[in-house]
Amino acid sequence: MPLPTDVDSTKAASLEQEQLFPIREVARLTGVNPVTLRAWERRYGLIVPTRTESGHRLYSLSDIERVRSILDWIKRGVAVSKIGKILAKTAPLQALSHIIPNHLVQADYAQWQQQVLAAVNGFDDLRLEQVYGQIFSSYALPEVFQDILMPVWKQLQQNQDQFGGASEWLFLDGFLRSRVVQRLLLTRDKQPRRVVICALVGHCRELELLVAALFLSAGPTAVRVLNMGQPFDELALMCERIKPLALVLFSNHVPTPELPRRLNRLAMSLECRLLLAGDACDLAQESLAGSSIGCLGNEGDVMSQRLKQFLAGSLDT
Repeated sequence: MPLPTDVDSTKAASLEQEQLFPIREVARLTGVNPVTLRAWERRYGLIVPTRTESGHRLYSLSDIERVRSILDWIKRGVAVSKIGKILAKTAPLQALSHIIPNHLVQADYAQWQQQVLAAVNGFDDLRLEQVYGQIFSSYALPEVFQDILMPVWKQLQQNQDQFGGASEWLFLDGFLRSRVVQRLLLTRDKQPRRVVICALVGHCRELELLVAALFLSAGPTAVRVLNMGQPFDELALMCERIKPLALVLFSNHVPTPELPRRLNRLAMSLECRLLLAGDACDLAQESLAGSSIGCLGNEGDVMSQRLKQFLAGSLDT
């Protein structure tokens, strides 16, 4: 019998340290019954739990978060059969799992999130400002928002029906919007011609649009954000007068059947590139295949990189 390698020993130690939950506990925590959890595993491979020697399923905290992500996509109207492809594009931590175990990274994110929640719960703006700065000193921009701040923001958004929940969400939402706008203002003088980003009406909250603009502004090109509620039919007029390098439309909703047709018609009336960003990218990519519209994705580093490639002409739609 071959002796275990150091890698095997490290992996085994990581599994021993990670808290695992039986399927009944996962059902209680997520509201998804065990039959459905097994179906997601067998039919679609959406979850791959650990198995005991007797064959019982055990789920990690990452698995539980994945179940919640699946529920979120289902609520948006995405078919279960298509969710696996979407989730496969949103796992940036996997590439680092051989260096730092995923559960340790998630635990660090969680402790920062708890500090943010504690400051919000006390409506303590000074403490929130302090924690915000500490997070930025520890992580890069994409991780700060994607993995720490926005999950807290979404959690509070879902709890608005509880007493005090709406006030807490508004407190954090207002704080984050002001800080993101400050960062965007620092980048506005990068170039005279900028990229313009606009939300499709009703497809996102203002903070989600601002964070996307911040991700895109990480490159050499400045980003201008159009106001929420910008009429779709007047986008060509705006671009004619602003003369941007590209127009980025942002959406976190499931694309309507007529959206590809509307986007293609808009693209023909523009003298600049038309790009799509946000969660809608993964869902609209097939319907936009062969068109002139580029998809930037929904992850910070990917969005910034693809934008640079599109503007340089080195990435085809």
